[in-house]
Amino acid sequence: MRVMRQEAARAPLVARDLPVPAVTGHAVRIAVAACGVCRTDLHVVDDELPYVPRPVIPGHEVVGRVVEAGPEARFAPGDRVGVPWLGWTCGSCEFCRAGLENLCPEARFTGYTLDGGYADTIVADSRYCLPIPARYTDQAAAPLLCAGLIGHRCLKLAGDGRDIGLYGFGAAAHIVAQIARFQGRRVHAFVRPGDDRAAGFARDLGAVWAGPSDAPPPAPLDAAIIFAPVGALVPLALKAVKPGGSVVCGGIHMSDIPGFTYADLWRERTIRSVANLTRADGAEFMDLAGRFQIETHTHAYPLARANEALDDLRAGRFSGAAVLVP
Repeated sequence: MRVMRQEAARAPLVARDLPVPAVTGHAVRIAVAACGVCRTDLHVVDDELPYVPRPVIPGHEVVGRVVEAGPEARFAPGDRVGVPWLGWTCGSCEFCRAGLENLCPEARFTGYTLDGGYADTIVADSRYCLPIPARYTDQAAAPLLCAGLIGHRCLKLAGDGRDIGLYGFGAAAHIVAQIARFQGRRVHAFVRPGDDRAAGFARDLGAVWAGPSDAPPPAPLDAAIIFAPVGALVPLALKAVKPGGSVVCGGIHMSDIPGFTYADLWRERTIRSVANLTRADGAEFMDLAGRFQIETHTHAYPLARANEALDDLRAGRFSGAAVLVP
């Protein structure tokens, strides 16, 4: 199988031809049709996550068709499936038993501690794969597998408030904005100061306000979700939410959070993080995505140009999501 993998920290990905892993038990072999390029992939290749095992094949927004299934697999050849970030859990720890498998200390993750989808073939545990709603093309579906899933979990944990702030208007936020509007909420988009393109993109997707992240919104927010990996946004978001409001940090990595006064947190404001996802989150989100059309704005790259896609994401050269198409 053809892959793009990283063999040394912070080094470019290189193309390799590798043998296809055996398909046993619950495993399925999938012909990759599309794989989204996520900011978490940047954290992996830029060595910002702990204990990255190398060589590593990134990619955890994988869409493709099953071509071989193990005897205990839950999908059959021909089925179209998605492979998300959560790739395996122990099933027996206190978190797994409590329905919080996203916190399993032994969990393994696609494109990080398991081989990912920057490839033309992937072997994955079918118990953690998800069916893809028929209304989406392969390329359009790829960002749903992380930007959509994590964004959906963030929105749930933000509560039921009407006015939601989204800090960092990239792949996740452009999906969450559409879900929030479908739910009857009002979206306020916070972008890098001077990034008029991102602000316009947010307005095109129905944001009632879009402005720089260092500016206050026109009215206090019920909750804020931070997708940008910038710790300095946390105190700003706290100032923007009402008493009783929540600030949800949706990334796996964030720069240090600077100090802030207790007055900004007081009156029952909360700060919380979102870690990974559960299979229940995946099933719930895919059901939602099947009930209305989420318009994912994608930019396709051939697999061999994975380094270019990562560089463009790092530099913010596009709005929406990059997708590798083998």
